[in-house]
Amino acid sequence: MGQTLVVIGHGMVGHRLLEALADRGALAGPARPERGGWQVTVLAEEHRPAYDRVHLSAAFTGSTGEELSLVEPGFLEEHGIDLRLGDPAELIDTAARTVTARSGEVLPYDALVLATGSYPFVPPIDGAEAEGCFTYRTLDDVAALTAYAGKDAARTGVVIGGGLLGLEAAGALRTLGLTTHVVEFAPRLMPLQVDDGGAAALRATIESMGVAVHTGVGAAGVQIHPDGRAQALRLTNGEEISSDVVVFSAGVRPRDRLARECGLAVGDRGGVVVDGHCRTSDPFVYAIGECAQTVDGKVYGLVAPGYQMAETVAEALAGAGELTFTGADTSTKLKLMGADVASFGDPFAPEGRDGAVSVVFSDAREGVYKKLLLGPDGALLGGILVGDAEAYGSLKPHAGRLLPAPPEAFILPSSDGVALPGADALPDDAVVCSCHNITKGRVREAVVAESLTDIGGIKKCTKAGTGCGGCVGTLQAVLDAELAAAGIEKPRGLCEHFTLTRAEIYEKIRTERIRGFSELLEAHGEGGEGCAVCKPVVANVLGTLAPDLGIGHILAGEQAALQDSNDLFLANLQKDGTYSVVPRVAGGEITAEQVIALGEVARDYDLYTKITGAQRIGLFGVRKEQLPDIWRRLGGAGFESGQAYGKSLRAVKSCVGARFCRYGQGDSIQLAIDLELRYRGLRTPHKFKGGVSGCLRECAEARGKDIGVIATANGWNLYVGGNGGATPRHADLLASDLSTAELLALTDRFLMYYVRTAERLERTAAWLERLGGSAAGLDHLKAVLVEDSLGICAELEAQMERHVAAYADEWSAVLEDPQALERFGSVDFGAAAAAGSSAAEMLEPGRGRTAVLADGSRAAVFKDRAGEVYAVGDRDPFSGADVIANGIMGSRDGVPVVASPMHKQVFDLRTGVCLDDPEVSLPLVDIEP
Repeated sequence: MGQTLVVIGHGMVGHRLLEALADRGALAGPARPERGGWQVTVLAEEHRPAYDRVHLSAAFTGSTGEELSLVEPGFLEEHGIDLRLGDPAELIDTAARTVTARSGEVLPYDALVLATGSYPFVPPIDGAEAEGCFTYRTLDDVAALTAYAGKDAARTGVVIGGGLLGLEAAGALRTLGLTTHVVEFAPRLMPLQVDDGGAAALRATIESMGVAVHTGVGAAGVQIHPDGRAQALRLTNGEEISSDVVVFSAGVRPRDRLARECGLAVGDRGGVVVDGHCRTSDPFVYAIGECAQTVDGKVYGLVAPGYQMAETVAEALAGAGELTFTGADTSTKLKLMGADVASFGDPFAPEGRDGAVSVVFSDAREGVYKKLLLGPDGALLGGILVGDAEAYGSLKPHAGRLLPAPPEAFILPSSDGVALPGADALPDDAVVCSCHNITKGRVREAVVAESLTDIGGIKKCTKAGTGCGGCVGTLQAVLDAELAAAGIEKPRGLCEHFTLTRAEIYEKIRTERIRGFSELLEAHGEGGEGCAVCKPVVANVLGTLAPDLGIGHILAGEQAALQDSNDLFLANLQKDGTYSVVPRVAGGEITAEQVIALGEVARDYDLYTKITGAQRIGLFGVRKEQLPDIWRRLGGAGFESGQAYGKSLRAVKSCVGARFCRYGQGDSIQLAIDLELRYRGLRTPHKFKGGVSGCLRECAEARGKDIGVIATANGWNLYVGGNGGATPRHADLLASDLSTAELLALTDRFLMYYVRTAERLERTAAWLERLGGSAAGLDHLKAVLVEDSLGICAELEAQMERHVAAYADEWSAVLEDPQALERFGSVDFGAAAAAGSSAAEMLEPGRGRTAVLADGSRAAVFKDRAGEVYAVGDRDPFSGADVIANGIMGSRDGVPVVASPMHKQVFDLRTGVCLDDPEVSLPLVDIEP
């Protein structure tokens, strides 16, 4: 017979222990008690199974406990695990080896694991128990806070604590529509993760979102209204903040009461003392996660160390006992209120100690701060990245090692777009996934043993990349290096459906006059239904060539089924499932009446407004069904679509130029307007931007654009191939002292040549680098576009003229098309069934719809080209937004799938299972009345 294991606590770490035991075959299971494995009873305080606390904030945008659950269906039953929800342990008797539950039942054990976690610390201040005061730790906390914040009386919220959870809570209050304050006792935000420079950049970003930050001050008390509700927070400096909601997020404390009461050794500052095998002072009792003080004297509040402790205990209980836990990597990479924040290694070692030296890059304008700390031998000790954490995946695995490139290369803005050496230069023992403690060597072994060729396969086989996701870029580098070493070429085509590149597809469509995706797939594809990679590419190419092929609106006919969510609804999808509307403001010129019209729309629809970096005004928070009405009102004020959603021209920025500036040498405003109106609506491989400066002082930052124009005393200089973003690049001078007519002709040629020859999602900067960069690449462009070495200049100009002549506002075209308008609403299957219509009759092939079912519930419903109908839940389990119906339907390895429009995770429409992370799934929905 098996032995009895009792686990106290069923949080993330407690459940990981159960999974680790199952992975080792150490659980008895109901059908195989003779195996001698552990028979497990779990005592849980909460009334729901383990769920993902790392993504707790997703509950504020609609994710349910079931969607956040970590327990796979059938897991507990398969392994005979007795999970007792809402029945926590009350007493441990180590002498008798028993645990008494709240229900009164006494449970014997052969081994006991404490996974009790931690509890939120609430400062001992007056009024902390008032109505309107909350902690932020569980789904129940989220539900209570959401309900209270939804009351009409709630207008302002204060979060006490500016650490990781505190800033998450602040983001949640902001999401709930409250004016938000953050109070942090330390002199800076996130004092455990970032230094003063990083905190300053983070603070600037957060304050730019309207959140007030108070540092170096504590909470003195909550002022209570006579009706018992919180109404203000008093600070230790005498200041008072009016507040209807107070959230305590001032740290956590280990839940070690049971251990103290039964005589187990406990640390001076809390935490059950354990050895390297996570065994307590009693040899039959273990402790893991936030309730344990490990051999290095620390209590770890991150999930990754907790998972490692769970693996250690599972190894001991399984009989091997080879693993030990002596400390953990506390590297973190996360996005807080839209700001990237990452730290790794030991970034706080005093500079100068033992020869340590720091390398720092700071850009206060962009809210970017990067610091690397190096040892005397040049080894990377640690680092902090705020505002731009793209290099995290390349840097983190090198902690404790020499960097494969100068440290400046990892933090300074890149001027050439060259990829940095990263994980491919690491030894096999380097940990590339901290969440699951996966080494590069283990990933390499999986790639070879399982013949893996994509990140999805690595996730399935190793679990790497399924935690915080911060290591995915590193995993890709390891994969690419391994495939190259094996002589396996990465597929040159777009996807499994096309072996052609984007440029080759463009030429096939142009020369063979192909007018639809199905026609292209039949003539040059590999079968299947297409996917979220090839469908938008083909849609983009068809949009570019529409004037030559006689194709109408981008949403006409089959084209609607090809568009990603942004192009399908002609608006930018935001993280909560709403959209932004950005009308065109050519050259940044706008009338007072138009400003008033925008303000009235924002007021009437309760939208957030922001002046964008492209001199336009964006309206945020628009629901899909509101879009047509808003377009209609904006059109009445003289606005049209700004194509902020498409791979097309975004805007042409300008300074005031010769009209107003005493230094201006050219009318930059008028030229910017002319350029924007000429190239609006042009579909390109990637979005592109323009800028026109009226003199060499460059106030419009034209050389940071794909097309940059600078006025001179003799005309205009044209610069090409620049961009900002993660890898900024200065544009190169293509031609000097051009007349306006010459400038337009050369720009026509440049854009149309780019459209013909660039690859999918290739910016002009990367395209120019691929052609040879500032030397050979620029020489090639001059030969083709200026000297007409290929004899195509006239053809390129004529093609652009056809585009200009055929332009039509995409918003207006939808408003005039009843079929296109219908897509902005939902399908009422209940009413249709009553009228005798079937689901299949109401759906377009390859396109999803949000459906209202007969019982009033909602689902995402799809129909493939063969007429088969599939229905799944509409809520994206990763983001919590109701967007699945807006995703692209296609196939993967012959399986019907849909790709979430949020982050492109792919789901099997037959089972609901996520093919990129099988632990996540969509619920299947029965659409029969």
